[in-house]
Amino acid sequence: MNIRLATAASAFALAAAVSAPAVAHDEAALIATGPTIALTAADAQNDLAGVTAMAADAAPVVITATSAATGTSSNTALVLDSAAVTAAVQAATPASEKRSESFTVVLNQDSFFGFYPTFNALIPVGDNVDLSVYGILWTTPDFSTNGGGGDLWTEFGIGANFYAMDGALTIKPQIGILNGALLSGGAAGGTGGNVFDGVVPNLTMNYSDDAFEAEFYGGYYAAVRNRNTQGLDFLHTWINAGYKFTSNFSAGAHYEILSLTRNSNPGGSASNVYQWVGPYVQFSLDNGFFTRFTAGAEMGGGADGNQGDFYKLAVGFSF
Repeated sequence: MNIRLATAASAFALAAAVSAPAVAHDEAALIATGPTIALTAADAQNDLAGVTAMAADAAPVVITATSAATGTSSNTALVLDSAAVTAAVQAATPASEKRSESFTVVLNQDSFFGFYPTFNALIPVGDNVDLSVYGILWTTPDFSTNGGGGDLWTEFGIGANFYAMDGALTIKPQIGILNGALLSGGAAGGTGGNVFDGVVPNLTMNYSDDAFEAEFYGGYYAAVRNRNTQGLDFLHTWINAGYKFTSNFSAGAHYEILSLTRNSNPGGSASNVYQWVGPYVQFSLDNGFFTRFTAGAEMGGGADGNQGDFYKLAVGFSF
C-alpha cells in the first residue's frame, strides 16, 4: 500500500514506525484515545481508498485502513507507540548527521613552551569518524632563527577522529607539518626559517564519562630539512587522568616528558629536556568554556634540561 502523507516528515516517521508494528483489534476503543488525522492513500492492488490515523501525546498512534468498496474499516489496525516512533527515526539517522561540526580554541601557557594558542576543527564524515584539522601557533622566540620573534614555529595538520564505546572514547591519529627553524636549524647559515622544517605524526586519545576523564598524547617531531647536518628530533608525550566531582569540576594527576631523541649537530647527543609530574584541576561550563591548571615538580630533565617546578594553564572554548 502506498501512502501519500501531507508532509515529508510525517512520511518518514510513518515509514520508520511501521517497521515494528503491534496489532490491535479493538478499533472502537482505540479511536476514543485521541484526535483523528485524515491521510490519503492509494493502492490499486489492495483497493484501499483512505487511511485514518489517531494520535495523542504520549499515547499509541493507530492507523486503520478503510475499504473503498464498502466504506468500512478493515479488521486490522496498526498500533504504533509514539516513543517507538521517535526511537525508530533516531536510529535511522546516521550518526554523522546527529553530530555537529565543532571548533575548539585553546590558549595555552607553560614554563617551557611559553604561550601557544591551538585550534582543532572536527567535521563529521561517517557514523563514527570525523575529519580533524588542527594547528599550533608557537610564539616562543627561542624557537626562531634569531631569537627576535621572526620565523616563529608554526604547526598545521590533519587527521581523523574515531569514536568508540558509545562516544566515551575518541582516538585521533594526525600528521602535522612544522614551519620555522627549531628542527632544521633554519635556512643555510641560520638566516631564516624553512617551510617543512619537520613533520609530526601524533596520536591523541581521550576518555570521558559521567565520573572519569583521561587523556594520552604522543607526538614525534622529526626534522625534514637539514636532517643529517643540523637536524633535531623530539618525542613529546603526556598522560593524565582524573575524577569528575561535579559536572563543572574535576581533578587528577598529570605526567609529561619531552625528549631530544636525535641530534645531528656536530658533537650533539640525545637527552631528556624535561620530565614533569603533578596534579591538575579543571573547571568546565555547560556552554563550552573550560580552564585547567597543572603544576608540579621537575623529575629528571638532566643537567641540561629544564629545572625547578613546572606550571601550565589552558583556557578554551568549544563551539
